[in-house]
Amino acid sequence: MVDSDMRLFHFSDDPGITRFSPKSVRTPAERPEGMEWLNGPLVWAIDEWHEPMYLFPRECPRILLWATPETTAQDRVQWLGESEHRMIAYIETDWLEQVKHGVIHRYELPASQFENLDDAGMWVSRSDVEPLSVDKLTSLPEELRTRDVELRAIDRLSPLKPVWRSSLHASGIRLRNAQDWGSPAWTHSKKGRPVVL
Repeated sequence: MVDSDMRLFHFSDDPGITRFSPKSVRTPAERPEGMEWLNGPLVWAIDEWHEPMYLFPRECPRILLWATPETTAQDRVQWLGESEHRMIAYIETDWLEQVKHGVIHRYELPASQFENLDDAGMWVSRSDVEPLSVDKLTSLPEELRTRDVELRAIDRLSPLKPVWRSSLHASGIRLRNAQDWGSPAWTHSKKGRPVVL
């Protein structure tokens, strides 16, 4: 049963979507046995806690890190430093201006139509979904700040690859667009589920 307070969102460059219809992923990813259906036609949504992962221009490569109850003190120091923010978001410096001036639209979707993937706040629906509302977001760095996310711009994301071997949670999105990333690209820290996004 979905929590009545649960809020789910979909982010898009398009301000005029009146209905979301299930679509297959553009580039099918290698999925664990029994989970191949995730490459098929679905409507994707993200929960409110994890929405900072999508407060970026769609094609912007980014890595978001946060501590979990299993995170060690050593990993906190190595990867988070003295930051007290709940998340750190890394982008490449070449994308900074696009993030500063980017505009995206946040659609709120009816949670009752979705099923939880239990993977970094991702939910899916197998049927058409009509949005409840849409908000235009025009200051993405400020949107991140208000959600207690520290934005860091670095020359390349590739030096962060080892973070997936740490006890932090790491989510990478659009890493195929990152400089010198190579293969594989990674999504969420859940073991056994690396996919290219």
